[in-house]
Amino acid sequence: MLYWTLVFLVIAVIAGIFGFGAISMAAAGIAKILFFIFLVLFVVSLLFHLGRRGSV
Repeated sequence: MLYWTLVFLVIAVIAGIFGFGAISMAAAGIAKILFFIFLVLFVVSLLFHLGRRGSV
């Protein structure tokens, strides 16, 4: 998931450099959404790991 976030971020930067504003904004939006999904899944995974570790 983090890989795709970085891919869309690179696409957004390259599109921004070449002046494709709409494509740049769309790719940046997708990258932002994927990053927040990754962040939420990471925190949930971390909490489950800590919960499992504490119960043993």
